[in-house]
Amino acid sequence: MIKMRPSKLSLVSVILFVLLFSQCVLSQLRVGFYKDTCRVVEFIVKEEVVKAIVKDRGLAAALMRMHFHDCFVRGCDASILLNSTPSSTAEKDSFANNPSLRGYEVIDNAKARLEVVCKGVVSCADIIAFAARDSIEMAGGLGYDVPAGRRDGRTSLASEIIGNLPPPTFNVDQLTQMFANKGFTQEEMVTLSGGYTLGRSHCSSFSDRLYNFSGTLKQDASLDPTYAAKLKQQCPQGSTDPNVVVPMTSTPSIADAGYYIDILANRGLFTSDHTLLTSPATANQVAENAKNPIQWKVKFATAMVKMGQLDVLTGSEGEIRANCRVINS
Repeated sequence: MIKMRPSKLSLVSVILFVLLFSQCVLSQLRVGFYKDTCRVVEFIVKEEVVKAIVKDRGLAAALMRMHFHDCFVRGCDASILLNSTPSSTAEKDSFANNPSLRGYEVIDNAKARLEVVCKGVVSCADIIAFAARDSIEMAGGLGYDVPAGRRDGRTSLASEIIGNLPPPTFNVDQLTQMFANKGFTQEEMVTLSGGYTLGRSHCSSFSDRLYNFSGTLKQDASLDPTYAAKLKQQCPQGSTDPNVVVPMTSTPSIADAGYYIDILANRGLFTSDHTLLTSPATANQVAENAKNPIQWKVKFATAMVKMGQLDVLTGSEGEIRANCRVINS
C-alpha cells in the first residue's frame, strides 16, 4: 500500500475541499432554479429588456456591462444596484460607474412586476444575470441558459472598485493578472473583452491617447491616424461635456467580432484594447476571434456563464431584496 507523507496528504485534502466546494456552489446555482417558485421570471425579465432596448438600443451594452461590473466587485450579488447612503458611497456612484452605467430602471421594472406575482422570491442578482443574457441575445449574440439561485448582498462600497474593475489604461499583463484573480484564463480575458463590441464611451476614458499619451503631450502613435483624427473631432482637447459619447467600435449595437477587427486595424479605443496586440498569445487570440465570429460568440456565452458564478451568495446567505436599490429593513 502506498503511504502518503502528511504534507502531501494535506495538499490532497485541500484540493479535494476546493473541488467539493466548487461543486457545491455550482449545484446551488442551477438552470431552472425558479421552476417551482416563479415560472414566469425569465419571461417577465426578457419582456422588460426587449421593451427597453426597442426604445434605446444602447441599453443592450449597458445591461451587459452592469452584470460585469456587479460580478467583478463582491461577486454577483446586485451590490451595483444599491443606492449610496449618508454614511457610505455605493458602487453605482463611483468614478467607474457614474455617469456611464445605466439601465437601472429596467431592473426596477422587472423586479416590481415579479414582486406582484412572486413576492420575495426572485433576487435582484438573478434579474441582472437574466437581463444581461437577454441583452446579448437582442444584440445578435448567442443566448444561453442562466444558472440561477443567487442571493442579494447587503453592502456596496465605491472604494472597492479599485483593484477589482480593470481601468482602460491597463496593459496586457495587468489585465491578465486581474482576470486571473477572478479565476479566468488569459484566453477568457480576451474573450470577455469582446463585450466592448457593444456600447459607447465618454471622452475622458481615452482622451490621454489623443493629447497626452504616457505624459508625452503627444498622440498615441499606435492609433490609426484617420481614426485618431475622427476621435479628436468628437472629443476636442479639454472637453468635459458629459453628454458626449463615442462608439466603442464600428458596430456599437451589434454583438459581433467588430471589436477584434478594429483592434487589428489599430482602432481599439482604449489602451487596454490595443494592448492585446502586444503579447503574441493575446494577439493570436484577437486574430482568431476576428476570423471566426461564431466561435467567439460561443466562447463568450460560456465565459458569461462562468462570470455569473463569481463569489455568489446562495442558500441562506444575503437576502432577497424587496427593492433592488435598498437593503431590506
